[in-house]
Amino acid sequence: MSHNSFGRLFRFTTWGESHGPAIGCVVDGVPPRIPLTEADMQQWLDKRRPGQSRHTTQRQEPDQVKILSGVFEGMTTGTPIGLEIENMDQRSRDYGDIKDKYRPAHADITYDRKYGFRDYRGGGRSSARETAMRVAAGGIARKILGDAVEIKGALVQIGDVAVDRARWDWNEVNKNAFFCPDAETAVEWEKLMDSIRKDGSSLGAIIEVVASGVPAGWGEPVYGKLDAELASAMMSINAVKGVEIGAGMGAAALRGEENADEMRMGKDGEVVFLSNQAGGVLGGISSGQDVVVRFAVKPTSSIRIPRQTVTSTGEETEVSTKGRHDPCVGIRGVPVGEAMMACVLADQMLRHKAQCE
Repeated sequence: MSHNSFGRLFRFTTWGESHGPAIGCVVDGVPPRIPLTEADMQQWLDKRRPGQSRHTTQRQEPDQVKILSGVFEGMTTGTPIGLEIENMDQRSRDYGDIKDKYRPAHADITYDRKYGFRDYRGGGRSSARETAMRVAAGGIARKILGDAVEIKGALVQIGDVAVDRARWDWNEVNKNAFFCPDAETAVEWEKLMDSIRKDGSSLGAIIEVVASGVPAGWGEPVYGKLDAELASAMMSINAVKGVEIGAGMGAAALRGEENADEMRMGKDGEVVFLSNQAGGVLGGISSGQDVVVRFAVKPTSSIRIPRQTVTSTGEETEVSTKGRHDPCVGIRGVPVGEAMMACVLADQMLRHKAQCE
């Protein structure tokens, strides 16, 4: 009932807190004889790692993952894979002033109402620090999926400034601090983030994740739909408040003929879709097109601008959060979204093989 696990056949359970000695996870359901090293996960963790630019938290965490079990002589054994990352740069003293105050828009009050107390050091279990282990699990999921499935994510909007899709270039994503596919918008975001950080405030963002090479047939109707599980996966990420598949909310403004992804026969005898409003999923089952997911991340709730709040003892007060926080948590959410896409697809692939192959 604690719900610290995600997935069915490919399943991971995370543990640990933001300011505890370590965070970790156990990944179960991994087939045996898959080559796996720490480097297979580290390459993705390095994308998420804090302190890589002035636009993210300056907490300095190397995020070096250690394999504790489930791998022998460089191969998965089929048994649970234990992973651990040590917390190296906690500054719990930064939270002493707010230990009795609830941060507006934060999980402080709900954790306290649910459990009767809370870990105020960086938010404890509610901290986005937990997502590092999702990224590690996602690295394993990518190994299960193999090279045929490619997963790429990008930041498409910060605040009210969105990318120009006419200038979209995947090669630009790793050339700037924002995972931005539009070089001109990345420059605009630099100025925007410098301003918001100076103000002591924060901004929200929208992230898009695309999986190419997903074959038709993955997804379990009626209650294990691929798009439903992707929505659940993305919504489970800290600070996410909305998820779209394909045209998403925009589909409501389309006419039927605009929304219909027409089909023709290709030269190789395969069905060719003329558009992808469905985001690669029809009836909860992958169509063979790119699987496209977008999710919205709210502004970081830990800000320096004083906000009205109450204390755990019922006193009205104000709160201003010190410490090191992402002025836009959505920036480092890109590799997390990629990881959750990988975990859902790996799980669905194993389930499809179990039933249909």
